[in-house]
Amino acid sequence: MALPTYASPLEKVWHYAYLVICGAIFFFLIAPIVVVIPLSFNAEPYFTFTDRMLSFDPEGYSLRWYDSLLTFGMARPDAPRDLSWWADAWQNAKWVNAAKSSIIIGFFSTILATVLGTLAALGLSRPEMPWRRAIMAMLISPMIVPIIITATGMFFFYSNPCEPLSWIGLNPECGRLAGTYLGVILAHATLGIPFVIITVTATLIGFDQSLNRAAASLGANPRTTFFRITMPL
Repeated sequence: MALPTYASPLEKVWHYAYLVICGAIFFFLIAPIVVVIPLSFNAEPYFTFTDRMLSFDPEGYSLRWYDSLLTFGMARPDAPRDLSWWADAWQNAKWVNAAKSSIIIGFFSTILATVLGTLAALGLSRPEMPWRRAIMAMLISPMIVPIIITATGMFFFYSNPCEPLSWIGLNPECGRLAGTYLGVILAHATLGIPFVIITVTATLIGFDQSLNRAAASLGANPRTTFFRITMPL
């Protein structure tokens, strides 16, 4: 952004100093990535810059590590790369399985967090809601608690003995959620709900509640009011 013509010399100095500081912080943050990227093309079996790499010798660079990553877990990684090879990669490659799990968990946990967070925000935005501050503090608490504490707590919660939470445990011997994505989806949704609540609540602060009352006076039920009035706004 250009400085205004009426800026004082001190303001100009601070403006350029601010840009330098921001640039230095940005370089500090990306410097490890800038160093690691060329090292990932190293042809040698150790993590350092070799003489060939420093002299830009093509023989000093290789895609061996990327190939090892892509083929890790495959039944026949050295087979000709035809349709059967790609089918093997889709079924057995560890990175493919990890990507599929991430997509499935991220998709459903996002939908669940959005729905539950929006419903909670709608209730918390109403002034007649009892214990509104206490409920809000409890719902956004996952943002405050360190993630490692939350993960440990959820692990022990899912690993409880068969009673009395046998239906939600991840123990293979008890609980129908064992071996499914549902436990991880619920955990991720719990972490995502606070962000939805804060965002939607901030939007509903300026919402005119008289519109809902007007819709009700015209015969609209709560579901129609939500989909035709509240959600579009």
